[in-house]
Amino acid sequence: MDLAEILQGEVRKAGIRNLIITVSKVKVTPDLNLAKVYVSIFPSSKADELLQALTSNNKQIKHAVAQRVRHQLRKMPDLIFYRDDSLDYIEKIDEELKKGDNPID
Repeated sequence: MDLAEILQGEVRKAGIRNLIITVSKVKVTPDLNLAKVYVSIFPSSKADELLQALTSNNKQIKHAVAQRVRHQLRKMPDLIFYRDDSLDYIEKIDEELKKGDNPID
């Protein structure tokens, strides 16, 4: 939750409007060296641009998260950001179903 709040705050600080970013999943290695952060970005047309910005600012984001959880974690893992495109996949399936074409026929 802290990571999601930080990311949304950074987007607002940058003055970016009409953009929703959510953290859909975080996988942390057992030794706490690495955290894979999966983010969903809407609209998806801005996803690549925002993912690059997150990757280039991952040290600042890590520091901000570390400040919030310093009494809860022994070690703050490095953050690697990935795009979670499951919403795009679901939307594509929904569009195909609305067309009414039966793929089995």
